[in-house]
Amino acid sequence: MNFDFTDDQRAIKGTARDFLTARYPSATVRELAADDRGHTDGQWQELADLGWTGVVVPEADGGLGLGAVELVVIQEELGYALAPTPLHSSVGATLLLVAAGTSEQRERWLGPLARGEARGTIALWDEHAGWSPDHSEVEAAGGVLTAMKIAVPDAASADFLVVAAADGRHYLVETSDPGVEVVSERALDPTRKLFTVTLEGATAEPLRLEPARIGQAYHTIVTALAAETVGVAQRAMEMAVAYAKERKQFDRPIGAYQAVSHRCAQMLLEVEGARSLAYWAGWALDHAPGEAARAASMAKAYASDAGFRVTASALQVHGGIGFTWEHDLHFFLKRAVANAHAFGDARWHRERVAELSGV
Repeated sequence: MNFDFTDDQRAIKGTARDFLTARYPSATVRELAADDRGHTDGQWQELADLGWTGVVVPEADGGLGLGAVELVVIQEELGYALAPTPLHSSVGATLLLVAAGTSEQRERWLGPLARGEARGTIALWDEHAGWSPDHSEVEAAGGVLTAMKIAVPDAASADFLVVAAADGRHYLVETSDPGVEVVSERALDPTRKLFTVTLEGATAEPLRLEPARIGQAYHTIVTALAAETVGVAQRAMEMAVAYAKERKQFDRPIGAYQAVSHRCAQMLLEVEGARSLAYWAGWALDHAPGEAARAASMAKAYASDAGFRVTASALQVHGGIGFTWEHDLHFFLKRAVANAHAFGDARWHRERVAELSGV
């Protein structure tokens, strides 16, 4: 069995690394983190020109029709670059439309989404009911929604929301509707913008009730987020190792001392473990859908814990300089912690793994 990427997948990875390194240097990331919107239309169009906005859109609907593995490859590199972009939120909404959109919704939105001409996001967290789409407080009445959704990523720049409602149902709501109010929140991670969305009689178009297909879409979303966290952790580890080689105490690099070298070795172990699980989950989504739910939750649970531990350890290796605003490391730590809580934290996904394993 071949566990390596294909030539095309390696090409995507190499292109993504080169492109993101050039487009998102530290100064640009800091500038976008301080901006209310968090990205520019020009940067978004460049991602669309690469075809990334259409990776998960079927060819018949105007996309590339690629798989979860290709999405995982791109998301890992986005995390490595700490790119402030709404790609993950828009791809998530796209996946739900592909899974359960009506023919009219697919015809109206998938082509523009694939071309980068439209953006969507998922309104999942209820004010009092957590993140799970199966336990939302929101119910549609008479074709309209009245509710409050919190921690909605990139809502200000989205053309529509996919709103999770009661009993696993989902609705499409355009952000231009007069019943939609979007208010910026102060997020832990300044490179990913979050918003509170208030719906007051907003017109809502129901998606088809397809539990299995919607579930598969969510498995893909959490796997992509796990892969992004792998990229974040990889970059933080590299920063720590480079610093350990350069910083000297008593005329020796600090990496020569066991307290530091063992910490760096543990970082490598956790990064590689998280990467293996994310890649396996991507493969399962494409080739073994029966294993996808458990694989995705395993990847998300491990990456959530590893992302925090690796970035926190990198901060410890850096010592005092790592705690300063001027150093970039805190951005990686904040992204890792924010990702750990998005779409279910490690505890929730471990319980899910236990449930799926019959434990």
